[in-house]
Parts: sequence; structure tokens; C-alpha cells
Amino acid sequence: MNRGKIIFVLSLVIISMLFNLVMILAWNGSSAKVKASEGNTEETVQATETETEKKSFAERVADKLSGLPDELVCFVISMVPIIELRGGLIVAAIKDIPLLTAIAVCIAGNLVPIPFILLLITPIFNWLKKTKFFKPIVEKLEAKSMGKSDKIQKYQFLGLVLFVGIPLPGTGAWTGSLIASLLNIKIKKAFPAICLGLVMATVIMCLISYGIPWLVSNVF
Repeated sequence: MNRGKIIFVLSLVIISMLFNLVMILAWNGSSAKVKASEGNTEETVQATETETEKKSFAERVADKLSGLPDELVCFVISMVPIIELRGGLIVAAIKDIPLLTAIAVCIAGNLVPIPFILLLITPIFNWLKKTKFFKPIVEKLEAKSMGKSDKIQKYQFLGLVLFVGIPLPGTGAWTGSLIASLLNIKIKKAFPAICLGLVMATVIMCLISYGIPWLVSNVF
């Protein structure tokens, strides 16, 4: 990898860390506002309704799963498209789940749907495109996914690792698996790349969701 590529990857990692750090701060801030509004029943209800409207997708999923064990909540969140492992680790940090437990739970949750996507999504899409209702939806989804496939097409294994590993909007194991399937990348090549990408994403998200708060609390 030449100097230009290294700078490009590092830039993406830094942007990703800043983006996800903002997400964590916003999440903690909204939670604090709801707690501060407690005391008056009507005001609390109104504040809760207002905050619910502002909540992110990950927060709404977490709310729906409230009442379940925290580890199970993180596992399920990590399975959900869009939020995936990054959302699971943010929730794990907020719920004070031990780091190693959080890593194991979130990686396992994010990995569960991947083999099914790699093996089954293409025949399922081909079948759905035979119907009038689903054809435009599937074609739109394929076009949107393939619009992000340039790096994967160019660098194959490394491109897929970076696509999954750098947690930015629109990236992740779900989309990476879909693109790999649409590009006909063999599962014996795609699955290890996605696993490595998840490891990379885990390191980045752990630094953001566990490392930075620890530094703030214990060093500064």
C-alpha cells in the first residue's frame, strides 16, 4: 500500500471516529435531558415524547428491547442493518457492559446474518425481481449498494475489509456482504474479509465508546 492509500485510509478512520464520537455525545446528551426533566408528570411525558421524536434509529431499537438482558439487547442491535456492531458497542458502553463481553456479544450478533446474505441474497433478489411489486424495490436497493462498490471492485479483499472496517454511514457488514454477493465474490474470500473488517470496526468503536470516556474520567 503506497503513501497515498495509507493517508486515505487514515483520513477515513479519523472521520469515522469523529462521526461516531458525535453520535455517542448526542446519545448521552439526550438521555441526560430526559432524566433532568423528571419530577413533574406532565412535563416528563411531554419531554419524553419530544425526545422520542429526536431519537436515533439505534436508540429506538434499544427502547423496543428494554426489559431484556443488556447483553441480549446489544446482540440483537448488532444484527440490525445500518446500526450493526457500531450501534451495539455504543449501547454496551452506555449500559456499562464489560468491554470483553461487549466485544464478544456484538461481533457474534453482527456475524449471524452474514453467511445467509452471502449465500442466499442473490437467489432471493432474482426471485423477487420476478414480481411487479418487489422488482423496483430490489433494483433500487441493488443500485444503491453498487453505487458504493468502487473500492471493493478495485481492491477486492482489501477493499471489502476497509468497507466493513471503517464505520461510516452506509458502510458495514450487511452492505459489504450484499455488495460481495452482487459482485459474485466467492464466500471463501468474502467471509474472511468481512470478519477482518469487523475486527477493525471493533477496535475503532471500542476506542471511541470505551477508551475516550475512560480517558476523560481517569486522566483529564
